[in-house]
Amino acid sequence: MNKIPLLLALFACIGLSASGQVPTPHWSLTWKNMLKTGPVLEQIGTLPTVSAKEAGENGYWSVGCETLDRDYGDFQEYRAYLGELGVTSARIQSGWAKCEQKKGRYDFAWLDAIVDGMLEEGVRPWMNLGYGNPLYGAEKGLGSKIFTDSETMDAWLDFVEAIVTRYKGKVLEWEVWNEPNLGENKTNYDAYAVLLSNTVEVIKRVEPDAVIIGFGLSRMPLEYTGKVLDLLKERNQLDMLDYISFHPYYENPDDAATGIEALMELVHSYSPDIKLFQGECGCPAVLEWAHALRYNEWSEYSQAKWVARRMAFDWTHGIRSSIFTIVDLQYPNMQQSFGLMRTNLFKEVVYKRPSFHTVQHFASLFTDRTVFTGGELGHESNTARSLSVSGLKNPEGKLIGAMYWYNDRIPSSDLSFDSVELWIEGLSLKDPVLVDMITGRIWALPKYHGNIAGGRMKFTGLPVWDSPMVIIERSALPEGTETVGALATGSTRDMKF
Repeated sequence: MNKIPLLLALFACIGLSASGQVPTPHWSLTWKNMLKTGPVLEQIGTLPTVSAKEAGENGYWSVGCETLDRDYGDFQEYRAYLGELGVTSARIQSGWAKCEQKKGRYDFAWLDAIVDGMLEEGVRPWMNLGYGNPLYGAEKGLGSKIFTDSETMDAWLDFVEAIVTRYKGKVLEWEVWNEPNLGENKTNYDAYAVLLSNTVEVIKRVEPDAVIIGFGLSRMPLEYTGKVLDLLKERNQLDMLDYISFHPYYENPDDAATGIEALMELVHSYSPDIKLFQGECGCPAVLEWAHALRYNEWSEYSQAKWVARRMAFDWTHGIRSSIFTIVDLQYPNMQQSFGLMRTNLFKEVVYKRPSFHTVQHFASLFTDRTVFTGGELGHESNTARSLSVSGLKNPEGKLIGAMYWYNDRIPSSDLSFDSVELWIEGLSLKDPVLVDMITGRIWALPKYHGNIAGGRMKFTGLPVWDSPMVIIERSALPEGTETVGALATGSTRDMKF
């Protein structure tokens, strides 16, 4: 039997031609469904989106491009989408074991393509220096023991010097290690404190203006963080840190609030100059049996809501935020579904999930030049469910809107809205419109939807669900937003993906 035709047919069935060409991306059914549902209001526009190049500097948002050092993703397959996403920074990993496969010899060609490619897309890479190298008996996996012997430490510092030197002027922000509070390191506070101080000393010698991101914590462990900070304080080294990063993986993203606030209070008790950075957090799009947030029936709908709530909370509290991850990753034991874009087994992009558009809309509306957080706002409502309500301010500090969402449950796959009465303290708007942060659709709010009395504004029949909605002055919408005339509900905008 001739097996060649059979093999060619098999390749055709799985979407890869015999010539190796990338298959045509599919449109997204979940995105189409989200655009076909919504509140019973007149749609009057859609938020414009911007590329990273068009966005320029925007200090709020980052996306995760991790695991390229272990080839779990293919940067070239998603590079163009990275620029389109609109975030202006991205987290990558240094890959000591991939760069140094023979002692004392470094190959940075694979990393050059990523760093230079990101910069060409208008995205600034920030690099996590982490994981060991088996050449020196140091493991390279998550939770592997932090080395303390002099031979491995010297080799590590040589690598740090080489990589910082190579990317001087291209990479300004350096994060030291990833989740050092896992495994054997959990109670070995000095191991990380020594690694951190030694590494930062080398970074600063090569690049004095480098921004240092420490810890990369799994969740918000107060005891571990305090013990390490105590050691740094004893050695007069607290000023080496610009940020402390953390990874708040919770099924309900709002459940992380208490821990984040406690971590912020702890860190500021050591130094008010050290800021928090939500450096890695995301949500699966399907039920998974491994990794973070496993054993919950996630969908592409609940993933989009989760991402929106993570970004909304971080922005409300003035915390930089990085969403994990831009694409599904091919781990050795599974294909992980945290991606803002779905990929196939060839690591090719299949389509953009609703979460991709969610990140685009946050990057478009909330920039560090136009709309600023007004913190949490006092409010009352006639619903039994708990709400988060935060203020939006213009550059002059005037309240120009509010963002609100149900915060009391794990995000659901339900696409229906409740209708509630909501009183928001301190709000006084003249011409408000309503924005859905997932789809970017803008809705008209009839006059009876809002009235002002006693220092607060009341909205009647306001659509509410478990994902952020924004009430904002029409004049404060991003430049280029058109809100003239009505658009048909169920628009198939961008249906190619």
